[in-house]
Amino acid sequence: MQISHLSDHTTPMYNEAIGGADMKEPIYHIYLDSHERTLLLHILVELKNVLLRQGRYTDCVDELICKAAGAPAKRMKIEYV
Repeated sequence: MQISHLSDHTTPMYNEAIGGADMKEPIYHIYLDSHERTLLLHILVELKNVLLRQGRYTDCVDELICKAAGAPAKRMKIEYV
């Protein structure tokens, strides 16, 4: 999609590149403690079960479960003010 001029108010669709194929999606990092990580995994498994009951694909949820379960633990020092 090429934007001819600035007065064009069309918004791009999801995953539609504006300017080149070399643009990358941003990478986000989330830091969770052990309780939050366990809760996240339980919620993702619940979502997967709902999707399976509905007969829908679970590939994206499976990928998230693998990433959350295999994510390295990073020790951080938190200072309270």
